[in-house]
Amino acid sequence: MKKTTLYRQLIQDKEILVTPGVYDGFTARLVQAMGFKSATVSGAGVSESRMCVPDMGIMGLADGVDQFRNIARCTDIPLKADADTGYGNAVNVYYAVQSFEQAGAACIMIEDQVWPKRCGHIKGKQVISAEEMVKKVEAAVVARKDPDLCIMARTDAAGVMGIDEAIRRANLYADAGADVLFADALLSREDIKRFAGETKKPVAVNMGFGIRIRPTTPLVSAKELQAMGVATVNYGRIMSSAAISGMKKALEVLREYNQKGEVVDRPDLCIDFEEHSTLMGLPQIKALEDRFLTEEVLADKYGR
Repeated sequence: MKKTTLYRQLIQDKEILVTPGVYDGFTARLVQAMGFKSATVSGAGVSESRMCVPDMGIMGLADGVDQFRNIARCTDIPLKADADTGYGNAVNVYYAVQSFEQAGAACIMIEDQVWPKRCGHIKGKQVISAEEMVKKVEAAVVARKDPDLCIMARTDAAGVMGIDEAIRRANLYADAGADVLFADALLSREDIKRFAGETKKPVAVNMGFGIRIRPTTPLVSAKELQAMGVATVNYGRIMSSAAISGMKKALEVLREYNQKGEVVDRPDLCIDFEEHSTLMGLPQIKALEDRFLTEEVLADKYGR
C-alpha cells in the first residue's frame, strides 16, 4: 500500500493518530521501532537540529526538503511534512508541495502565517488574509500528483484573532480542498472541542512537548482528544526536547567522572553498542554483505 493511502486511512480511523515529531533519520527510525504508525517531520526540529536556529522562518525550502528526503529513506511509516507557509505566496506553495511530494511525503501541512513565520507558541505571530490562504490551499491541491496525498491546512488565527476566526478560516480552507484542518495554539479544552466539532474535515492539534506543560495549549491526553473528536495529534517537540535533556545529563555525568578521574558503566543514561547498531540498521547491512559480497571478501573481513 502507498504511504499516502495508508496515511489517509489512518486519519479516517476511529482511533486517534499519534505522530511524534522527528527531525533526522534515527529519530524517525526510533519512532517506528516503538510502534507508532506515523510521524511528523517537525519544521522546528529540523531548523533547530540542522541549523541551530529557532523556528522563525530562517530555514528555507531546499533545506527542509533535503532533510525530509533523508528522513523518509530511513523509515517505512508515512510521514507528514511541515512546509511552513509554503515559503512565500501561492506560487511558492505549488512548488513546495511538488518538492515535498517527490521527497516522499504522505501529508503536507501549510499554514496561514505571514512569511517569515514563527513557532505558533511564540509571541508576535501574524496571519495573512483568509482569502490569500484559500489560494494557497487551492495551489497545493492542484500541485499534488497523487490524489491520496493529504493536504493539511493550518491556521494560527486562534492566538491572534480568536477561536471563532480560526473556525471560520478552517472551513474556508476545507472548501478550498484541504483534507485535514489544523489549529495551532488553542488556548483551552473548550477551544479544542469547538474546533473539532464545528469544522468540516478531520482535525489535527499540536501537543508540542507531550509530557511537559506549556503556557499556551493545555496538556491533554490523546484519549481525551479522541473523545473530543480530534483525528490526529502531533507531538512536535517531544523528541528534540527529550534528546537535549538526555544528552545534557550524560555530558554532566561525563564531566563529573572526568573531574574525579573515575568512570562507571551507566546503562541508565546510554543504550549499549548492540542496541545502537541495531537501530542504525547494522543487521541489514550485514545481510546485504552476506548476499552480495564474495566468499573471498567476506573471509578477508571476518576471517571466515
